[in-house]
Amino acid sequence: MTEPIRFPTKIAVLLRNDLASWQRLNVTAFLVSGIASTLPELVGEEYRDADGTSYLPMFGQPVLVFAGDEATLVGAHSRALTRGLRLAIFTSELFATGNDRDNRGAVQAVGRDKLDLVGLALHAPRNVVDKVLKGASMHP
Repeated sequence: MTEPIRFPTKIAVLLRNDLASWQRLNVTAFLVSGIASTLPELVGEEYRDADGTSYLPMFGQPVLVFAGDEATLVGAHSRALTRGLRLAIFTSELFATGNDRDNRGAVQAVGRDKLDLVGLALHAPRNVVDKVLKGASMHP
């Protein structure tokens, strides 16, 4: 048996724990796209099956999904920004928009401390992610 790989960093998503199932999936998909688009070094190589069919590459390390209440999300957001980390965010207003332009407009219309966050994603060293996500638990 081979030893499991221990990555020095974490890709983490934090979701507000009161979201509907479809919202959790939707928010997670949008948030990790922000990580993949800005950190292409985290994306592995293409997949190929035994017949030679190729498939799109994915992250080369796990994406850990956490849950927490509104206060946990606000605290994580604040701790991440204090540490100078770049985040992907998703606010409740984005459920009512239908495109990237309107999404960006909805976020830009609200001050940082008034964002109604329903999710965030980050990539950082393991211990930093652990500190930022203090109070969150693994998503059930």
